[in-house]
Amino acid sequence: MIKQPVKYQDFQDPQAHPRYTGIATFFRTPPSQQADQVDIGIIGVPFDGGVTNRSGTRHGPRAVREQSTLLRRINGATRIAPFATARVRDLGDCWIEQPYELQTALREIETFFRSLTGAGIVPLSVGGDHAISLPILRAVAANGPIGMIHIDAHCDTGDDYMGSRFHHGAPFRRAVEENLLDPRRVIQIGIRGTTNDPDLWGFSQRSGMRVLPMEEFADRGWLAAAEEARRIVGGGPVYLSYDIDSLDPSQAPGTGTPEAGGITVLEALRLLRALRGIDFVGGDLVEVSPPFDVGTLTAFNGASILFEILCLLAEAREMRQATH
Repeated sequence: MIKQPVKYQDFQDPQAHPRYTGIATFFRTPPSQQADQVDIGIIGVPFDGGVTNRSGTRHGPRAVREQSTLLRRINGATRIAPFATARVRDLGDCWIEQPYELQTALREIETFFRSLTGAGIVPLSVGGDHAISLPILRAVAANGPIGMIHIDAHCDTGDDYMGSRFHHGAPFRRAVEENLLDPRRVIQIGIRGTTNDPDLWGFSQRSGMRVLPMEEFADRGWLAAAEEARRIVGGGPVYLSYDIDSLDPSQAPGTGTPEAGGITVLEALRLLRALRGIDFVGGDLVEVSPPFDVGTLTAFNGASILFEILCLLAEAREMRQATH
């Protein structure tokens, strides 16, 4: 038997049910294992085979999924109602059949996401470590290089580390080399922290990416960062990659590579809201590591950021539909 509302007809929509009820899906959206009748697919990628230090991000999608059930249907700041304008579905997890073979695992992710983009689905992914962004970009940017807004404590444009060129500190260097990203249309916001290599992020600058360090973000503010992002990415398709370690560890302790002195959650939300109108064609939230979390704080803040990204994707998709 399926319980039906008797007195409150708004409860006909499962997303309006009391938030402590039901089976957890991303934002309480309908689960689906099919690619038809889906506009935006939210996918967990429970993989942390590319982590260089503290593991645990394979548990990130489940934790963010659970915390996302606390969010409601309409963005109170922008008034965007993503579930009213797009068919948003929880497409489950892109679980990895061969997680111990790193490059094989990345190819599994790529194959999965190519099936989604081939069906016209806009992917919104939850990791997992940042290595997952490379195979996702291989699918999203299959028709040519795209721009990217990357919010992170690290540029993730490193190279070989302990015998591998494929890890969570290198996806965007590989993406430029594979002609998936146009580095002149890439901005990296919130970069900070200690390093053993004085040229650790030199590839970003030499290739033409705009690196906006945390010091500049703090001095100029979130609005200036958003305006700079608009200037850099210009027109054309853009991917949005959000690493939870961009947040200050006081607001995101549950991550593998925390760095002191980061972005606040409020700054992150306002920064994302100021990016409306950009042609976003996909996005991800990565590096939530529940074993290091405190009171589900990181997972909840991650879910809140994920909702803002969803709003951007839904509005961008609506704009493309109107144009075409």
